[in-house]
Amino acid sequence: MRVCLFDENRLGLVENETVRDVTSVLDKLPSRRYPFPQGDAFIALLPSLRDAIATAARSASTKRLSEVHLLSPVANPSKVMGAPVNYQKHLTEVATDPNLHHQNKAHMQAIHQSGFFLKANSSIVGPSQNVVIRHPDRRTDEEVELAVVIGKRAQAVLAAEALDYVAGYCIGLDISIRGPEERSLRKSVDTYTVLGPWLVTADELADPSHLDLQISVNGELRQKANTRYLILGIPELIEFASSFYTLLPGDVLLSGTPEGVGPIKPGDVMRASIERVGEMTVHVRAG
Repeated sequence: MRVCLFDENRLGLVENETVRDVTSVLDKLPSRRYPFPQGDAFIALLPSLRDAIATAARSASTKRLSEVHLLSPVANPSKVMGAPVNYQKHLTEVATDPNLHHQNKAHMQAIHQSGFFLKANSSIVGPSQNVVIRHPDRRTDEEVELAVVIGKRAQAVLAAEALDYVAGYCIGLDISIRGPEERSLRKSVDTYTVLGPWLVTADELADPSHLDLQISVNGELRQKANTRYLILGIPELIEFASSFYTLLPGDVLLSGTPEGVGPIKPGDVMRASIERVGEMTVHVRAG
């Protein structure tokens, strides 16, 4: 199943090149009183809503994908976790380029040593909402990654059981200002976490360990790799993250970017794709 959020926070079921409007299913979410529980209520209940989504889709109005404004498929994650330097060739790339590491030793360590960084939820947008360059005097890079969306509460999960806690997958763009500051600052700018184009549920992608991914900018291929080259695979990343954090439904884990990162500027057009997940086009504009 491929589900998306589009236009004015409508819920859609993606089928081929069309979107079926199944927003009525959101009426089945429980009403809550303040303080609202952490996590994404729709992602938490997605397994129990699948039949309702399929039923609603049979009589739903449809639009072509090209006609809709795609938002992030996850509306309310409690956190976005980034896995830095999780491809060996990217680690080598960072270590040998002062424009990437800025003499910060933490930037030249593999994920085992550097750990995760957190991105502000306010940085999340969908592919139709554009990346807005905040500091045009600084180098800003694109980074394409497989994004993992957690489906249920997880704490101290073993790698062997980790995929049981995944709701689904989407493409993630981890946009990064280069500089000496902490990653969480430079990567948490508004619009610098792009998620999309939709959520592919975990049952459709049982093995995330052999997926081709790539991104081009203005038609020029920048990054191309396969998730089999991850230093820590998806199960190991979930085990690592859940040993430090309680993972909640809707939490997003950005699994790391391969070599080939490069600068973007207003007017650029990025096209990112991940095998069996999808493809999305994201425009870059000035602030």
